[in-house]
Amino acid sequence: MKKYMEWWGDLPEKEDNQSAKADAGKPKLTLVPRQIIFDIARVREYGNAKYGDPENWKTVDKERYRDAAYRHFMAYLDDPSGVDEESGLPHLSHLACNVAFLCEMEKKDKKDKKEGE
Repeated sequence: MKKYMEWWGDLPEKEDNQSAKADAGKPKLTLVPRQIIFDIARVREYGNAKYGDPENWKTVDKERYRDAAYRHFMAYLDDPSGVDEESGLPHLSHLACNVAFLCEMEKKDKKDKKEGE
């Protein structure tokens, strides 16, 4: 929980009874719409089949994910029901996956920077 708090900052305190389960201040992940998880998983499955390594995304420069996210976002704006020509998956799903990668990479960079201080 401490690592989460260092990255995101303080969450509002809850007044709930913590004697049975101490979860005050922890993110309530059930608030996240489930569809985005399924959409990202489909893009990841496609990428894993294409590249053969589920960890390959970690070796790609952030700028390439920014560019890809922007391309998919622009394609989505042009046609909200449009799909990526190569994968056949919605541009919005690719956008979500690229943003997820960027979030992880930014978190890692912040952790690495803090450890280097």
